[in-house]
Amino acid sequence: MQENKQKIKEIRWGEIWYANLENGRIGSEQGGIRPVLIVQNNVGNLYAPTTIVIPISTKKIKKSLPTHVKLAAELTGTGINRNSTLLIEQIRVVDKKRLQDRLGRLAEPQMAAVRTALAVSLGFD
Repeated sequence: MQENKQKIKEIRWGEIWYANLENGRIGSEQGGIRPVLIVQNNVGNLYAPTTIVIPISTKKIKKSLPTHVKLAAELTGTGINRNSTLLIEQIRVVDKKRLQDRLGRLAEPQMAAVRTALAVSLGFD
């Protein structure tokens, strides 16, 4: 008997994907189909059916927080064509089935800013 295994999407730390965050949204949680940044390590991404993401907002943020990382529309390779903000305080675990299309990847300078904001958000600073 052949084992029926679902193919797990190949995703990597630092990539930007479109994700469907609509179902199960409550209150101020980010929802809808939106870009997200993958922040789970690559070993977890290889074996787990879930991953850890940070939602990206293209709306103008009224109050900038230490947990926000700005992304300029001019950044190459991201797949984001509008000024955006990574909402680090909205970090969440999602099933990989929510991921739709790979948009691009953040370069190391932006990922360094993400690490700093993650440390602030999670109390590791």
